[in-house]
Amino acid sequence: MLKFSRMMETGAPAPAFSLPDIEGRIVSLSDFAGAKALVVAFICNHCPFVQHIIGGFVAAARDCQPRGVAFVAISSNDIAAFPEDSPQHMAAFAKQHGFTFPYLYDQTQQIALAYEAICTPDLFVFDGRQRLFYAGQFDASRPNTGHPPLPGHAPMRTDAPVDGRDLRRALDACFAGEAPLADAVPSAGCSIKWKPENEPSWG
Repeated sequence: MLKFSRMMETGAPAPAFSLPDIEGRIVSLSDFAGAKALVVAFICNHCPFVQHIIGGFVAAARDCQPRGVAFVAISSNDIAAFPEDSPQHMAAFAKQHGFTFPYLYDQTQQIALAYEAICTPDLFVFDGRQRLFYAGQFDASRPNTGHPPLPGHAPMRTDAPVDGRDLRRALDACFAGEAPLADAVPSAGCSIKWKPENEPSWG
């Protein structure tokens, strides 16, 4: 099901997390305390929207990490319903695409709930104080999934390049000490696959 991100209010503190990565090591929000900015991306393996941007996202991470930007990806999908999103497949996905950042598994889905994540990909940029600076799309490019335009949202831009311009622009503004982007556009993607007991009213 096609979903759009919730566009949280800027300035909110990053919710804490401590989650295992694809090798079983625990990675926590506090591990990124020294970063000049932090990108938290809720993704999964099978989503066509993630698959469409993942090469560009990895490239953006490689470009921005030398500037002091930390990246972390989190998968929160219910693997009982979608086994292709299991940690074993996460490890293969990360290796295939050359991840240079941790890929974490949110088994309980409590971290996705804390971030009010709703779709994959759902992207958040936090400043050096770990306060929300940007929530929105990676860029305007979308895969050709056949979804019709939804009321209140622009048609899917299947012709747009995957260049991460929105995320990169947000990071540039953050580094420059500018105000958060006033024209942020929601991310679009597949719904997070909630366990029945976890599905939020806004999900």
